[in-house]
Amino acid sequence: MRGSRRRDRCRSATAACLIAVALTLSSCAGETFQRGYVLPEGALEQIPLGASQEQVLLVLGTPSTVATVSGEAFYYISQKAERAISFMRTKVTDQRVIAVYFDRDRKVQRLAEYGYKDGKIFDFVSRTTPTSGNDLNLISTIIHNLQGKGS
Repeated sequence: MRGSRRRDRCRSATAACLIAVALTLSSCAGETFQRGYVLPEGALEQIPLGASQEQVLLVLGTPSTVATVSGEAFYYISQKAERAISFMRTKVTDQRVIAVYFDRDRKVQRLAEYGYKDGKIFDFVSRTTPTSGNDLNLISTIIHNLQGKGS
């Protein structure tokens, strides 16, 4: 009888330890971080070609940065990073740059959403890979700089 009580206590203590370890590990579960601009659901659909700069500001808010290289453009920059356990380093899982290009009359000429696909910069709006130019250099620089800050 005495041996069975001891076994029962031992099993109870083991079960309590397992529960404590499980609770501790669950508090260390993976985390996802959203940095920078968070695109509201359906926001890009609210900005048709020819929309005014004011309408863009109302829908998307203040841009992360503005460029005037070859015409004016608003850039909204975001980054998503994850880490498996709370004390580990974060790993960048997605980076996006939403670009709104304006013509001389400050009307939307083109929308683009740049990110990486298959290791290359890809425009998720037009579903093309940009080839060259000042804008591609700027987008490449922005995304490359984000990679260094996310890890």
